[in-house]
Amino acid sequence: MTPPAQRSARATNDDAPAEGVAGAPLTESEVSAVVSGIGPRLRVLRGRLGLSLQQLADRSDVSPAAIHKVEQGTMVPTITTLLKLAAAFQVPVAHFIDEADAPATPVSFIPRNQRRVRTSPDGDVVVGSISAESGPFELTASVTEIAAGAQSAEEDRRPAGESLVHVQSGTLELTVGAQTFRLTAGDSLHFRSEENHSWRNPSARATKVVWVSLPERRA
Repeated sequence: MTPPAQRSARATNDDAPAEGVAGAPLTESEVSAVVSGIGPRLRVLRGRLGLSLQQLADRSDVSPAAIHKVEQGTMVPTITTLLKLAAAFQVPVAHFIDEADAPATPVSFIPRNQRRVRTSPDGDVVVGSISAESGPFELTASVTEIAAGAQSAEEDRRPAGESLVHVQSGTLELTVGAQTFRLTAGDSLHFRSEENHSWRNPSARATKVVWVSLPERRA
């Protein structure tokens, strides 16, 4: 359900030091503020798409170890690394560094006309985010429209956590482990995200579902 990674047109030296957004040198406190905001934003984006470290590594051409270090704040990402990660998520590089010093708010209002919408390359799946793009939140949710006959490319196993799928209209066939469920309007399915699972729309019309994911909090 996630568009494939897009590679940047030209790679730069991975060993190059990080620079300021406008090219001007940053003070030590400014660098610290920017770096401290990158990891949480990266972790939220990865969790929102349900990607494991290896899956994001495959999409971005950044090693799983490097991604983990950036998320934990133990490594300062290079410009090249940020470009690759931004391309994988289809967001501007500025997403990782804007408003790094803004205080986290416990409330996020997402107007319908301001949802972030992602469409699969074949146009069969349209995902509209209904959860906060950043902030002190773990849960992610979307309203997803699945075209008639569309199906997941392969069985998916996401990081440990929970998934809840609620069908608003149409029909969705969901297989979790060895069990297959046929959901119609009003039906829901709650399952552990780390279980192998796949889905398809077996009907002749589009299906609309609300998909909620909650990653397991690490100690």
